[in-house]
Amino acid sequence: MRPPVLALKDVRLADGPLMLFDGVDLALEPRMRACLVGRNGAGKSTLLRILAGEIQADDGERTLTPGVRIAYVPQEPPVVGATVLDYATSGGAEPHRAESALADFGLDPAKSTQGLSGGEARRAALAKAFAEDPDVLLLDEPTNHLDILAIETLEAEIAALRAAALIVSHDRAFLERVTQRCFWLEYRQVRRLDEGFAAFDGWVEKIEAQEAEEARRLARAIEREQHWMARGVTARRARNEGRRRRLVSMRQDMSDRMKELRGELNMGLASSGVSGQRVVEAKGIAKAFGDRTILKSFSTRILRGDRVAIVGPNGAGKTTLIKLLLGELAPDAGEVKLGTNLTVNYIDQSRAALAPDMLLKDVLTPEGGDQVMVRGVPKHVNAYAKDFLFRDSQLRQPVRSLSGGERNRLLLARALARPANVMVLDEPTNDLDMDTLDLLEDLLADYDGTLILVSHDRDFIDRLATSTIGLDGTGRAVETPGGWQDFVGQNPGFFRALAQSQTQAQPARTSAPPASRPAAPKPAAKLSYKDQRRLAELETLIADMPAKVSALEAALADPGLYARDPAGFDRYSRALDAAQVQLAAAEEEWLELEARREALEAGR
Repeated sequence: MRPPVLALKDVRLADGPLMLFDGVDLALEPRMRACLVGRNGAGKSTLLRILAGEIQADDGERTLTPGVRIAYVPQEPPVVGATVLDYATSGGAEPHRAESALADFGLDPAKSTQGLSGGEARRAALAKAFAEDPDVLLLDEPTNHLDILAIETLEAEIAALRAAALIVSHDRAFLERVTQRCFWLEYRQVRRLDEGFAAFDGWVEKIEAQEAEEARRLARAIEREQHWMARGVTARRARNEGRRRRLVSMRQDMSDRMKELRGELNMGLASSGVSGQRVVEAKGIAKAFGDRTILKSFSTRILRGDRVAIVGPNGAGKTTLIKLLLGELAPDAGEVKLGTNLTVNYIDQSRAALAPDMLLKDVLTPEGGDQVMVRGVPKHVNAYAKDFLFRDSQLRQPVRSLSGGERNRLLLARALARPANVMVLDEPTNDLDMDTLDLLEDLLADYDGTLILVSHDRDFIDRLATSTIGLDGTGRAVETPGGWQDFVGQNPGFFRALAQSQTQAQPARTSAPPASRPAAPKPAAKLSYKDQRRLAELETLIADMPAKVSALEAALADPGLYARDPAGFDRYSRALDAAQVQLAAAEEEWLELEARREALEAGR
């Protein structure tokens, strides 16, 4: 195994009285693609910031190979500068490389950074990171606000990445496609699985079964010791002092285990009563805003109990379609008929309704008091907050103190208190940990009302949707029974027209003068500019490195070196090991690029 380029050793960090990390070890080798998984609030984002060098741990070591460049994309990246090209080059990336990365993610380099949507800001931040050609890439929830096409672009970029990558994400399908290793942050420490995310759930189940058995044995041991104490054997006698201390230690161990056990979410979802059999019937509806066509003639029928997913690129008109179907927006043509006895609950995950300075208690009790009406039944706000894993002390904290996942849980807590027989969820999975996501899936699967779901989480859609409506961004809409995989299987190339139109329009919108940009290679005809440059760098390195290795070997061949200079001998030995590893890695990478170059040229 190659030596790591970035590593943590025995790292500890406390957040006030709460210990976040207590002896964390984590290492990333060159080109290793790993995920970091853990519950909301466990400290995943904080751990990424320690790795990025933005904050320091209270104790432990962070080691970084000299010369290694790190690119870090946080959950909510601040995009600044006059244009997205200015932003993408602000970290030192060359302009032509930044333009190429922005084009890959479908962004006009001349676009202003003012008024960017969440998806555009995310794509700009990712383009900036890839343009910097880092040795280590740290991504915190990179798929948030991305549409499925952008997620697939990100998957392709990571697959071609030469850097090491550590990714925090809740998107199962994404992680299964890009990871080779899993780090699990749990109980203040990190465990490692040297397999991709597809093996994660089975691995965790085995660990949890082992820990449950250990807890059972500890409980039985405490029971035996308590029985011994109850029989009147005094702890004051010296020969029994050790046994008494052992009982106290076991009790403390059990107490720590109980404190570490995560709370169980107690989300509930109730219908407000049975709606009519027909919920929505749309016939030939169309909508345009000015010269832009959002929806051409489209018809659908949604019945009670249906679970309809709406997918498509950002800006394709998914929200507009929902408003048309719910009667909130009149179509330009066609008609929409709504069923009887409809009570709609719209959960908008933009979080715009959560003012940063608002206290959690006030979010849950906007009318004041200490009671929450939960599906028509009063419940104390503290008890209801605990159902969503919030501590009593957090109720007096402002929203800005919450992590992204905690804010999402707060929105769910507020929305799920209201009964409804039609639920509309707009990107409900953003920032949720996987345990919460699994519970939400189970909750929605058992919901006896009608569900309309807007999501870019392919796994989430596949598990829930009975039908999927796709919008391609040009006004075309198609509905297919089943989830995402069913949709793409029955509608191959559905989104291709939009992607091609964006690709063709992109060069005309770039701001850099033609002389400053290298000629664009024909698609799939030869290596990209970045790979061609890297191939030349590797050829130079492979040519020069043998001389360096020979010089180090010659120095170590001196029989008297160790006797007169032990430190020098150790220094030369480590330098030789590093040089040999570097040469082997360069040769391996050169072979991969050269094979790719030959394959592309053969296909022309």
